[in-house]
This record gives sequence, structure tokens and C-alpha cells, in this order.
Amino acid sequence: MSHVQASIDQATTTIGSLRDLEDNIMRAAALVRDCLGHGGKLLACGNGGSAADASDFTTEYVCRFSGDRQSFPAINLAADGGLLTAIGNDYAFEEVFARQVRGFGKAGDVVIAISTSGRSKNIVRALEEARRLQLGSIALLGKDGGAAKGLATVDLVVPGQVTARIQEAHKFMLHVICELVDPSLKK
Repeated sequence: MSHVQASIDQATTTIGSLRDLEDNIMRAAALVRDCLGHGGKLLACGNGGSAADASDFTTEYVCRFSGDRQSFPAINLAADGGLLTAIGNDYAFEEVFARQVRGFGKAGDVVIAISTSGRSKNIVRALEEARRLQLGSIALLGKDGGAAKGLATVDLVVPGQVTARIQEAHKFMLHVICELVDPSLKK
């Protein structure tokens, strides 16, 4: 079997495993729908490729997902290099998202934290801060969920050990959440 075929099989298996997460995906979509429907905002964060996924997810709400509609507030907490480096330098890198959750978060907001390992200290801290502020939260995790598992309102843990496949599954779930939420948003 070629590498390409093996990767396709692995991706198919990983995406197929998401069937077991259907109830939690629906709960996550309801959190996002309620948040935006009641004037709240989305605060998304991740490192590396997960930061790029957070960017894509927030863009789907500020710009559009499918079809024209009004803009909704969604912030990618990994987007501002000056802010990230200031917090990392003045406090600690593990605080780069938690401090923004504290600064930007208000009642009714939802934090979306993405980590393929669930072990990123700055993701754990963001979820802890969301919990402390009583904000809704969604954690997209991988492997066994790591230290972040159980900290969010809704956990979406992708089983498996291959980071690329976990990240692809995260992107898939984020798009499914958009598909579930978008029809209920004001056009």
C-alpha cells in the first residue's frame, strides 16, 4: 500500500470515529448558536496549526460561512503578535490566552480552545480562566485529551495519535459546527 493510500485510510478512520462525538458536536453547536444569538462573542485559541484553525473558525463568523449574512463577533486570540509577545514576555507564555480571555471575555461569551495533544499549558490556562469567569467553552483535543480534558463545558476529543489526522478532524468538526449554526443566524 502506498503512503498516500495509507494516509487516506487513516484519515477515513479518524473522521469516522467522530460519529461517537455527535452528541458533543451538537452541544458545541448549541453553545455557539446561543452565544451569538444573545449578543455574545467567540474567543478562539490554539498554537501553530491549531491557531490557523482558530483563525479559520473566527473568520467564518466575522465574514461568512455560506451565503451572505451579518457579521458576528469572533476573535482569534492567536492573531496579534504584539499582544502575544508582550504577555509572553511580561507574564509567561502559558498566560497568552488566559490573559486575553480575562480581558475580552464577558458573560455569555464562548471560548474555543484547540490543542491536538491537550497538553499545551496556554490552552489549559485559557480553559481554566473561562471556567473561573463562568464562560462557556469548547475544547477540541486529541489523543487522550491531556490535561485540558474535563476543563471545558464541551470536550471534543479525537482519538488517535497522528497529529495531522487529529488536526484534520478538528477542522472537520469546526466546519460541521458552522453548518449547524449558520442557518439560525440572521441573514
